[in-house]
Amino acid sequence: MKEKLVEKKYLLTFILITSLFALWGFANDITNPMVAAFKTTLEISNFKAAFVQFAFYGGYATMAIPAALFVKKYSYKVGILIGLGLYAVGAFMFIPAADYENFTFFCISLYVLTFGLAFLETTANPFIMSLGSAETATRRLNLAQAFNPIGSLTGMIIASQVVLASLYSNADAVSAKYGVSDFSQLDAATKSIIRTHDLETIRNPYVAIGLVVVFVFIVISIFVSKKAGKSEENAEEPKVKDSLRRLWNNKIYREGVVTQMFYVAAQIMCWTFIIQYAGRLGIEKNVAQWWNIGAMALCLSGRFIGTFLMKYVNSHRLLMFFAFGAMTTTACAILIDGKLGLMSLVLTSLFMSIMFPTIYGIALSDVRQDTTLGAAFLVMAIVGGAIMPPLQGAIIDLDETTPGCFGPLSATNFSFILPFICFCFIAVYGWRSYRMKKQA
Repeated sequence: MKEKLVEKKYLLTFILITSLFALWGFANDITNPMVAAFKTTLEISNFKAAFVQFAFYGGYATMAIPAALFVKKYSYKVGILIGLGLYAVGAFMFIPAADYENFTFFCISLYVLTFGLAFLETTANPFIMSLGSAETATRRLNLAQAFNPIGSLTGMIIASQVVLASLYSNADAVSAKYGVSDFSQLDAATKSIIRTHDLETIRNPYVAIGLVVVFVFIVISIFVSKKAGKSEENAEEPKVKDSLRRLWNNKIYREGVVTQMFYVAAQIMCWTFIIQYAGRLGIEKNVAQWWNIGAMALCLSGRFIGTFLMKYVNSHRLLMFFAFGAMTTTACAILIDGKLGLMSLVLTSLFMSIMFPTIYGIALSDVRQDTTLGAAFLVMAIVGGAIMPPLQGAIIDLDETTPGCFGPLSATNFSFILPFICFCFIAVYGWRSYRMKKQA
């Protein structure tokens, strides 16, 4: 008899914890377009603006291990409540950041916010996997992760319709009101007025989501029992040193952590710089964000399709096939100019859809009592999203500083060579993990 995906006794807990996936999806994807917004409003380079992502994903790298050690000592529920608390604090820090109009303050606010997300992801992912049999764990995680793009889509729509469309520093708004083609051409006094308005516009969605997080905190504190949220491995209390040794000696896990780092880097680059790719074609930021929304809709569809396909196709092989698809579409985005290239970049999200939860599930498939610490390193691998976007931003800046340096290709198109390389690593991991599992 086939094991149930979610047993009835775990259903309420599964639903409540799954809601968290949408919450951090919202934070991720309302933040990606802010790179372009900060670039214009604060008149900084793509390289510096991409430090929004460095701060955001750097928080994961800093807090993932402490979060795991905390959860090992206490429980899943306590870890989730700590995560929600830090999420809310970081969101509310956008109020003084906007008042001071300081880019560094915004980055610090995001850094604190992602301390909370590190707690949530380190806790929620293995918790979902534990709510049933090991046989259905990867499918169950893919189902829960399918709600992550719902939060992401919400964040993207708000970014497009509430934030980017309302910025006075947009080229269309500046042209209509002041008769100049670019924000940088305005005088200092006018810029100051516009900057104050735009930074307050950026601030408001974070304050709103902070209030939602406080509500979720109250609901989970009431309806999820501490006993239900207790990590199974706590009964054995494995020593951290022993856990680290076992994890390091597990090839599928070790390579999975590295692969996850490459995947997150590829995801963040594709979703952050799609606006710059569209902007080079003359598409305004708020309109370009709709292309990003289309990409996320494809990602959401791919999650459900992938979860269904895993009933019939080995998850290792499916990961490899999807990686080949992403390599193809990214190559088209590099080599084909115009809207066809943009459409190829958007289509990449369909193939990225299953990658995070599938890499996660494969890597943790045989770590047993070391699940919580193992999950922490996989969350820490999100640091890939902090490292590579500034590098891609620096390449994109060459379109302004050194046009034609890549021959017929624009620097913006060429910059997507970085996610292409990442997808190559993912394809290799899918194949290698399949071989290693088969041999074992």
